[in-house]
Amino acid sequence: MSKPLAVGDAFRDFTRTDHGGAVINTAEHRGKWLVVFFYPKDNTPACTAQSCAFRDLYDQFTDVGAVVIAVSSDSDESHRAFAGKHRLPFPLISDADGSLRGLLGVPKKWFVLPGRVTYVVDPQGVVRHIFTAWLRVQGHIDSALATIKGGDSKR
Repeated sequence: MSKPLAVGDAFRDFTRTDHGGAVINTAEHRGKWLVVFFYPKDNTPACTAQSCAFRDLYDQFTDVGAVVIAVSSDSDESHRAFAGKHRLPFPLISDADGSLRGLLGVPKKWFVLPGRVTYVVDPQGVVRHIFTAWLRVQGHIDSALATIKGGDSKR
């Protein structure tokens, strides 16, 4: 696993295919705010609440030009069903092998469960906010939106 990202670090870009087959390259989103949130598992209560909260405020993110990407270890098939069931408008990326978590240094909970972390990256590609909380899922959405709306990419 790589050293965990910290506020002020350059974001470690990646290219992956999302649940719908589209290629997502985070470097292509330079010039926009980027929100990448890692969650443990599709269709669990907290993960569903978190994903649906991002869905419910998705227009607020896109209105300020932000891109939202979700990542979990579930398969693309699971992601397609999860996104369809809950009408999720953002890409879901499968990290079944844990390589994205390793690239960004996403910690595990109790050394075994995939962590829940949200990264907010400014238009220049610098990490401006990191929120890590296992059960306070609404905090991921609220703090990400507050960081972006604050607009201060020099924090």
